Amino acid sequence: MREWADYREDEDEQGAVTVALTGPLLVSSIGELDRALRKVDGPVTRVDLSEVTEIDTVGAWVAWRLARDHDAVIVGSSDKAARLIAAVHRSSGQGAVTPPEYPMFERVAATVGGYVLGLFDGVQRFLGFLGAMLVALWHLARNPAEFRWKAFVRQLELVGVNALGIIGLMSFLVGIVIAQQGAIQLEQFGAEIYTINLTGRLSFRELGVLMTAIMVAGRSGSAFAAQIGTMKLTEEVDAMRTIGVSPVEALIIPRVLACTLMMVLLGFYAALLSILGGAFISTMTLEIPFWTFLTRIQEVVPLHDLWVGLIKAPVFGAIVALAGCYQGMQVEGNSEEVGLRTTIAVVQAIFVVIVLDAFFAVFFSEVGWG
Repeated sequence: MREWADYREDEDEQGAVTVALTGPLLVSSIGELDRALRKVDGPVTRVDLSEVTEIDTVGAWVAWRLARDHDAVIVGSSDKAARLIAAVHRSSGQGAVTPPEYPMFERVAATVGGYVLGLFDGVQRFLGFLGAMLVALWHLARNPAEFRWKAFVRQLELVGVNALGIIGLMSFLVGIVIAQQGAIQLEQFGAEIYTINLTGRLSFRELGVLMTAIMVAGRSGSAFAAQIGTMKLTEEVDAMRTIGVSPVEALIIPRVLACTLMMVLLGFYAALLSILGGAFISTMTLEIPFWTFLTRIQEVVPLHDLWVGLIKAPVFGAIVALAGCYQGMQVEGNSEEVGLRTTIAVVQAIFVVIVLDAFFAVFFSEVGWG
């Protein structure tokens, strides 16, 4: 059975009060005693340690604090207790438990300044990452036999083939929503037939590739960051460098190329499924025959709408892959960093994709592909 530390108060004929501590003054047995001693409010002349059986640093600090708070002297201490009490006395700090809170203006300025410095540091790191990628690509271009084709094909499967189901379902449902909501608005003007134009052009130009990029960012971009980040924590990346294998060539290049290539195919696939969803709901609610809807798509959707989506797709794919791989390579410290960097990778990829999509919308309108 565990023995707990305790105390008693003794008063002599002159009225001097002595607090005698008993039992083991150890971190495992001093909890109740510590709370009790904090409630002692009478004058204390001496703190007696003669009945203490064991003592550690925590027990020595409790005894010294009691003597300090009541301006008492410590008596009956063993050599070990005396050494520990002297040590805690020398190292006692007078600092506040909570740090001082600066004025709001200073806190805001410091926070903004930290973000600005972090931005410059992040840009520098990312440029270094891009430089390492360009060096690796140049090396592989001169030595194509060193390219890891198996890893590349594996990433094609993970990024593209395994994503066909979820992206197809999502695109089909998005097509249904576009056609349904568009038809409701166009019905007010008796122009329900233009639902075909709306669904076709939006699917090829915008939503097909944009929704696919968002899905790939959440699915594959996060996987890239988590996989590479875990490899950094387990020192697999360092081991690769030790044996002469470039982590950029082995881990990053296959993922970036696979994501860039598969985004073109997935974007086109998503656009087609979106149009099929629009044709399906139009047949059900607008009484537009299914094949008539598809035939009309060929007439009302200009070819450059297809090219707009196909041009944006590889750019979006590269952004998603670069964000995931870069954040994965920045992991260091502990496993919590993996989750943090994975979240940052997804958020950054989606943000940059949407910003670039807005830029592309303005650019293609200016060149006559509006």
